[in-house]
Amino acid sequence: MKNLFLTGLLLISTLAFGQTTGYQVGDVVKDFALKNIDSKTVSLADYKDAKGYIVVFTCNTCPVAKGYQDRVAALNAAFAIKGYPVVAINPNDAGAAPDESYEKMQVLAKEKSFNYPYLFDPNQVVTKQFGALKTPHVFVLSKTANGTTVEYIGAIDNDPEGGNATKVNYVENAIDALNSGKKPAVTATKAVGCSIKWQRG
Repeated sequence: MKNLFLTGLLLISTLAFGQTTGYQVGDVVKDFALKNIDSKTVSLADYKDAKGYIVVFTCNTCPVAKGYQDRVAALNAAFAIKGYPVVAINPNDAGAAPDESYEKMQVLAKEKSFNYPYLFDPNQVVTKQFGALKTPHVFVLSKTANGTTVEYIGAIDNDPEGGNATKVNYVENAIDALNSGKKPAVTATKAVGCSIKWQRG
């Protein structure tokens, strides 16, 4: 049953590959200010020493997003010290999905001891700017002379079920390339996960 469920998600996720709305690779990102689970506002500009960011759209309830929670924490542990912190954003509308409320975000972050900010996007403005469609959906950004630039869009890796013998760590590879002064060899992959719950009306 689990395999059938994830296979369905993989098929659905193909719609997210090569997204046509929101930021594209090479675009300069507008900064944002969103409320964290500690009630403090977080923006990209707060990270004065960052070389870039791993922006992860994720949520409380999606089975795929939950399966990636430990891997997102591992990304932050490995790459924040190298200048690429994780900034997680919950894109779901709590009116459409009550378990995605800010209060439930706080509970989850405490239970899982999140080591990165988990931000609330109540009007889904930032979600639409990025063009995120799934949870999880990742955007690797780097600071360039032109501004904060999108370098990679898609999945964290190609192992949503946790057993792929030919696993490719897309986000890790992208950041390793950037830290070596190169562009990522792979700049876009299929975002595998659950559809975002949009505001009605």
